[in-house]
Amino acid sequence: MPLRTTSGPAATRILGFGSHQPDRVVTNDDLSEIMDTTDQWIRERVGIIERRFADKDESLVDMAVLAGARAITDAGLEPSDVDTVIVANCTMPWLIPNAAAQTADRIGVKAAGAFDLNAACAGFCYGLATASDMVRAGSAGRVLVIGAEKLTDSVDPLDRGNAIIFADGAGAAVVGAADEPGIGPVAWGSAGDLVDMIYMRDGRYIHQEGQSVFRWATTQIAPIALRALELAGLRPSDVDVLVPHQANLRIVEAIAKRLRAKGAREDMVVATDIMYSGNTSSASIPMAIDHMRAAGRIRSGQVALLVGFGAGLSYAGQAVILP
Repeated sequence: MPLRTTSGPAATRILGFGSHQPDRVVTNDDLSEIMDTTDQWIRERVGIIERRFADKDESLVDMAVLAGARAITDAGLEPSDVDTVIVANCTMPWLIPNAAAQTADRIGVKAAGAFDLNAACAGFCYGLATASDMVRAGSAGRVLVIGAEKLTDSVDPLDRGNAIIFADGAGAAVVGAADEPGIGPVAWGSAGDLVDMIYMRDGRYIHQEGQSVFRWATTQIAPIALRALELAGLRPSDVDVLVPHQANLRIVEAIAKRLRAKGAREDMVVATDIMYSGNTSSASIPMAIDHMRAAGRIRSGQVALLVGFGAGLSYAGQAVILP
């Protein structure tokens, strides 16, 4: 006899967002007290003014729980309404147990399908695409996608080339069924021949070849963003909000400039959360969206273009309708 298969709704959307940042604010002047750097040097190179560092006893899972619970509340749901949890991250201190099962249980999502996903800074976009496809395939009803990182555990605090960039935090979104498409097809891929650009030095500390990564991101990511629009049947002029991974303010501005050269509007809102949150890897995109909503910079129903990129080198982008 043939096996049965499942099927789900034709369309999905994001139902809600949530985020969490540690309380401790670290300024550029704070960093200049422990390494050879200055506020001006940091602002000119990466655009960061301040970032958040978690305390020693605040874990990646702690942050994921807070962001995930807020996303469920924002979606108008209860934890029991969610059946699958994905935690995108690249900084769990151990391989097992994973972050997702612990996070789901602590939020109150019992007996959830739960797994971690590591696509580094592209992790949230990978997770969002996976969640959308799971719902459309009938494998899940509502999926909580969380990007959470405690990067300060994986950065040499005296390495000014990297310690000035990375920070801690978590961002989350709930994905569910929709009558009309609210999450476009994903444009994703990898450049495995360039893995040496970002790696773990001595198996412990994140190291990236800054200039090489900058050149790659400023030339290769805009075409991925344009491909995501093409797959969704949109034009650059349709984009209301651009949310690239918050890697570096100069990279963010370069991507926006390239998209405007292809027809994106001058009034397109561009996420610049990097300035006050630092680079939080997989957490940066959902956290930036949540902060922009709170600040009134964006509104429900707008078209947002998300694009993540980072170690791997992995990249992914999709167009979404903001909840």
